[in-house]
Amino acid sequence: MCGIAGKFTLDDRPIDAGLITRMAERLSHRGPDDAGYHVSGPIGLASRRLSIIDLATGRQPISNEDGTVWVVLNGEIYNFVELRATLERRGHCFRTRTDTEVIVHLYEDEGPGLLEHLRGMFAFALWDVRRRQLLLARDRLGEKPLFYAHRPGRALLFASELKSLLVDPDLRPSINLSAVDQYLSLLYIPAPASIFSEVKKLPAGHYLICSERGLTIHEYWDVPLTPEGEEDRLDEEALHAQLREAVRIQLRSDVPLGAFLSGGIDSTTVVATMAENLGPEIMTCSVGFPEKGHNELAYAQTVATCLGSRHRSRVVGPPSRELIERLSWHFDEPFGDSSAVPTWEVSSLARERVKVALSGDGGDELFGGYRRHAMEKWEHALRRCGQVASRALSQVAAALPGRFRGRNALTRLGGPPDQACAVKFQFGSDAPQLKARIYAAGFREQIATTDPLAPFKQAYVRAGQVDPLNRILYVDLKMYLADDILVKVDRMSMAHGLEVRAPFLDHRLVEMVARLPGRTKVPGPATKPLLRAALDGRVPRTAWDRPKHGFTAPIGQWLRDGLRDCVEERLFSRSSLGRDLFDGKSLRQLWEDHLTGRGDHSHEIWMLLMLETWYGLHARDRAAA
Repeated sequence: MCGIAGKFTLDDRPIDAGLITRMAERLSHRGPDDAGYHVSGPIGLASRRLSIIDLATGRQPISNEDGTVWVVLNGEIYNFVELRATLERRGHCFRTRTDTEVIVHLYEDEGPGLLEHLRGMFAFALWDVRRRQLLLARDRLGEKPLFYAHRPGRALLFASELKSLLVDPDLRPSINLSAVDQYLSLLYIPAPASIFSEVKKLPAGHYLICSERGLTIHEYWDVPLTPEGEEDRLDEEALHAQLREAVRIQLRSDVPLGAFLSGGIDSTTVVATMAENLGPEIMTCSVGFPEKGHNELAYAQTVATCLGSRHRSRVVGPPSRELIERLSWHFDEPFGDSSAVPTWEVSSLARERVKVALSGDGGDELFGGYRRHAMEKWEHALRRCGQVASRALSQVAAALPGRFRGRNALTRLGGPPDQACAVKFQFGSDAPQLKARIYAAGFREQIATTDPLAPFKQAYVRAGQVDPLNRILYVDLKMYLADDILVKVDRMSMAHGLEVRAPFLDHRLVEMVARLPGRTKVPGPATKPLLRAALDGRVPRTAWDRPKHGFTAPIGQWLRDGLRDCVEERLFSRSSLGRDLFDGKSLRQLWEDHLTGRGDHSHEIWMLLMLETWYGLHARDRAAA
């Protein structure tokens, strides 16, 4: 696990070695154990290393025998043992025991085709001296990040985090207002966009090739879907075997491992499967809040006691303004998902004992754990009744009170199916109304031609004529998982030099589950029956068989109490970004309504607070530069 960075000059200018060093220093939290560099002619590669595999000889960058191929890797190649054995039979010689070296030798044999053989979470940069071309690649589901800035004819910059690119004085970033609008709709900014117009994110499952001739981007993997009625037959024994194998291969490490444990179905399944491989002496950890309804520590303790893990837990209070700034600094972009706070805290707790922790991330998106999944099935069934019935129900919904449960779902029936699916991913049903309320006229005009939900609609259309549940799960995996959940886990864990692995995102398991009929995943009101079946009998149902809670934080109370001054200082400052984007009176009224209890605008205020905190840090950095 590392942070990587580099620069490729396209006009034969020599690389400034000092710049490459400074870019790497910005990533020191991702790799506190070591630093390595390769600077030669037009290329500069840098790595900050968190030593997990081959502690003695696994230093990066790594090259082939004659120095014509160089690579830096962020992440883990879980099947490197098997790949190495195959490559050695072909005659390749290895100088280390690290997983990174298999990339070099696979590339010698197969070029970009090497990606088909990798099983892991990764982002890497590979320099081909003979072809004078740079290959950047990102893992299938998007567990590891990769940012880049391309100036045609001049240079290509890349890094694990956006802050590393900003070290280069030649990059003069400007705020992407369309991305701001996406953030205010979703709480995050989906790839390939970033908060800056000049910087992009390489999408999950893609690779990029850059040479003096130009830049091309290619997709090498996608979630496999089959037409409705042609799906694979469910084989629970084979599915459970694949899940056990996914956990087993992710236990490869030369340092101690632990796990995040919430007591829910996903994390409990992972920890129970780990115990089958490692025995009961696993280190598990969880965090909770003192506020009622935000503490599941008792459930996690029940699971830990049953499995015999060495469990640690912590009750945490509201974040300080200093912690909010630290979160924002690590995200590099506005990020409004408040579960970043408990993710920061549980990563901090885990890092006190281990360098690697397994998590249950991906279980909901793969097996159908969100309310929107059942809603999509229900809406699809109603549409099959015919357009006349759908429109009639939409008209009935329009006459219902705004807070009537199910009103929004009925309203969606009269619109296009892709739109009905996409709006389920807004941070709340009132997002359009909020934007209409607070956007200043000038900002509204500037983003009038953009659609923040367009990537979700495109993913929906791309899924094609498949089972309606599988279609929304596809959108979830491609969008929400990649750009919210995995971003949050990567930044908050790597801020502490902790590697987090997600067995549910093993691509072989993903492919197997994706090909199953939707009715096997959410057949009725109970969610994730396939995981429940895998867990039943191994851990008491009282620990995990309960309504989904989520990794939520009591932000409403935080904002009214300890963070009140921070909110007012940042949202209503003369130097705030909002002075140019929002209507001041409407914004003030939103805050007053929340303070007095006339409305619960917790997520809206938190989202705006994180936007202004990011902007303050960005403005400070620009002024210093």
